[in-house]
Amino acid sequence: MPRARRRGRGTWPRRVFVAPAVLALVVLGGYPLVFIALAALTESSLGRPFQEFVGTATFADVLAEGDTTAALVRGVVHALLVTAVSLVLGVATAVALWRSVHAGAVVRTLLLLPMITPPVVVGVLWKLVFAPNGGLVDVLVTAVVPGGASLSVLSQPATAFLGVALADVWEWTPLIVLLVFAALIGQDPAVGEAAALDGAHGLRLFRSITLPAIAGTVAAVALIRLVLAFKLFDLVYILTSGGPGQATTVPAYLIWQAALQHFDVGRASVITLLLAVVVTVVTLPVVAITRRLHDV
Repeated sequence: MPRARRRGRGTWPRRVFVAPAVLALVVLGGYPLVFIALAALTESSLGRPFQEFVGTATFADVLAEGDTTAALVRGVVHALLVTAVSLVLGVATAVALWRSVHAGAVVRTLLLLPMITPPVVVGVLWKLVFAPNGGLVDVLVTAVVPGGASLSVLSQPATAFLGVALADVWEWTPLIVLLVFAALIGQDPAVGEAAALDGAHGLRLFRSITLPAIAGTVAAVALIRLVLAFKLFDLVYILTSGGPGQATTVPAYLIWQAALQHFDVGRASVITLLLAVVVTVVTLPVVAITRRLHDV
C-alpha cells in the first residue's frame, strides 16, 4: 500500500476528533460577524433585524455624528493611557517581586486580588473611594487642605475620565505583574550572574540583560492590555454611566446604549465595526513588534 494512502488513513481519526472544536469556533466566531455585518447594512431593531436594506447610509449617519467620533477617540486615548501606566507599574512590580527574597506566595496572591475580583465589585469599590462626602479621595484631600471644599471626582469631566482610568489600571495591572513575573523566573540565572561578574549592576543589568530577555513577553502583554482597555464597559456603567455629559462615554458603552437603550441594532453594529477597525489599526504595530521580538 502506498505510504501516502497509509498516512491519510492514519490521520482521518484525528481530523474527526478535531472537527467539533473547529466547527464550534466557526459557528461562534462566524455567526456574530455575519449578523453584525448584515445588521449594519439593513434597518435593524432589537426584535426585528434585517428589515430593509439601507447600504452604507447608517455608516454615513454614524460618522457624521460627533458623539460617535468623540467616543472612538476617547477610547483610543483611554486604551493608550491605561496600557502605558499598567505596563510601567506592572513591570516594575514584577521585577521588585522577582528580586525580593521576602515576597512569598501570600504577597503575590494579594497582588492578584484586583484581577480576580468581580468587575461589579471593583466598580462599587471605586465608587466608594471617589464618593464626594467621606470617600477615601475626599478624606485625603481634606487632610491635606483642611476646610477645603468637598472633592467630587466623578462630577467633573477631566477628573471623571482619569478616575475611570485609575480604576481600570488598578484592576488589570496584576495581570501584567503575573505574566512578566512568570517570564522573569523563567530566565537562566547564569546569564545574570555572568553579566554581574562583568560589572553590570542595577539599572544597567536590567536594561542590557533582563529587559531584552522579557521584551517579547512585555510586548505580548501590552497587546492583551490594549484589547482589554478597548473592551471597557463595566466600570463606566457603574461609576459614571458615561458622564458627566459624554466625558467617559467609550465605544463599548455607546454600543450598549444604541442596542439596549434605543434598540437600534443597526447603529450598534456599525459602531461595533468601526471599533473593530480602530482596534486593528492601533494594535497592528504592537502585533508586529511582538512577532519581531519573539523571532529574535
